[in-house]
Amino acid sequence: MGQSSSTEQQQEVSPELREVQSLAASTGALPSLQKAFSLLSDPHTKSIPIHSLQKCFELTFESLESEQIAVSKEFLLLFSNLGSTIVDLFFVADKNGVNWVEFLRGYTKCCSRAVASTLFNNLFRVFSVTCSKAGVPVDMQFEDYEDDCKISGSLSPRDVHMLLSICWIFSWDSRILKLNLGKSEGKCNIPDISHLVLSAVESCVEDDHELNFWDIGILDLDIKLPAAKIHLWALKTVPNLADCFQQFVHARLCYFSTREDKSEPSSPSAHESSSSAISETHLLTSGRAWAISLTLRGPIYEEISNACFPSDVEETNENLIYRSSVHGKGLNRFWSNVEGYSGPLLVLISASEDKSNARRWIIGALTHQGFENKDSFYGTSGSLYALSPVFHAMLSSGREKNFVYSHLHPTGRYDAHPKPVGIAFGGTSGNERIFMDEDFARVTVRHHAVDKTYHHGPLFPNQGYLPTEASILEVEVWGLGGKTAREIQASFQKREQLFTDQRRKVDLKTFANWEDSPEKMMMDMISNPNTVRREDR
Repeated sequence: MGQSSSTEQQQEVSPELREVQSLAASTGALPSLQKAFSLLSDPHTKSIPIHSLQKCFELTFESLESEQIAVSKEFLLLFSNLGSTIVDLFFVADKNGVNWVEFLRGYTKCCSRAVASTLFNNLFRVFSVTCSKAGVPVDMQFEDYEDDCKISGSLSPRDVHMLLSICWIFSWDSRILKLNLGKSEGKCNIPDISHLVLSAVESCVEDDHELNFWDIGILDLDIKLPAAKIHLWALKTVPNLADCFQQFVHARLCYFSTREDKSEPSSPSAHESSSSAISETHLLTSGRAWAISLTLRGPIYEEISNACFPSDVEETNENLIYRSSVHGKGLNRFWSNVEGYSGPLLVLISASEDKSNARRWIIGALTHQGFENKDSFYGTSGSLYALSPVFHAMLSSGREKNFVYSHLHPTGRYDAHPKPVGIAFGGTSGNERIFMDEDFARVTVRHHAVDKTYHHGPLFPNQGYLPTEASILEVEVWGLGGKTAREIQASFQKREQLFTDQRRKVDLKTFANWEDSPEKMMMDMISNPNTVRREDR
């Protein structure tokens, strides 16, 4: 009987349902979607009412602030129209609502694996339609073809900032739900993301259009940026930006699979965005950490996300391994803090070419392994970043492996041709892409022509072909290897301290006898240096 009923159920599954369930299962979310559907759907119609599904994707805040520009009423209206936009674009409903097949099909349209251009098209459609519904229209048009979608129109820098802010909120909301902190109905503070907006502006303007990126504000830019170029910029510079929308849809639907009843969730205690949790005096602000995270995947992405959206401020600050203003400048101070750390490390350097520090820029280097004392380049992978005032990512080119150079003074041996002492990334010995001297006083940045390890790109605005020397203002090193890497380093440092203490100990018993003491031997040599002494064998 059991076998026959099971066979009948399998026969009742239509090919259409089998296909959509297979696609949903490939994302790993099918069990959660089944629970969510059972909680959201009407048991009589076996469909989710439109208003219930729309409510899943609506965002409400007690307060929404931005560190960069004032949040307008029109911007707040976007989030009340977000739910209807997502349902209209991706979910097909009948008179009863969205049934199981269309629910799965809509989810896979948003969250299944697809080429990057398709994911960005989804994101831009959501942004464009939501703005239109909120009465803030943007100039974007979409022309669908069989295997492609052409985007036309233009965006202002303010529009780009609005798009990036929504993506940041998507990531923040997903993080809250992932950590089971409830729905994000508290306070939200959007960090400074001007470096990303200026990166998009720089990629779209003509070469002869000179901009002073240190003194210009987003609201001061009256420029039309072609939507197609923004699309290309996002694909090249922040390839994981479209994942923010995927994570949001997945987290919102899977959130309901953890609820025990259909009632609306009680309003949680206000969970405030902790972009200020990492002190803004740090080089790695939440906005810069988020920009870096948009270029990464895997475990290292999770670690950098802890800096973007810290849930535990103390634990996040534990990842700050070295800071020159706290631990002291110089290679020796640097080495005493990073030695023994075997996980990925993010090095940030703030420098200025003039004494006024008005044209300060910040660059970064991500290495996937710890530092070693070598007189040659080493490493397996890494990335270079321009972080302020304009963001750029220079990933590994795959042509050479001169990722990291970290050399201290040689000990106990003579070298007729000593190698440079300092920290470097990319290039070759004597022609490093980035080189910090041993005092951490000066940094030299060279044109990408000398470097085959990392992709081409400027590390700060208007970088010329000649080497640039600048004064170092601050250096930070952040560990991205997680708790395990910190524990291994702590064990290493404890062991080294024990060895140091043992070497410092003096065995007093050895010098208890005057006849055997070195002091007597020295006195004898001074009193009669010509005395013939037999060497003890």
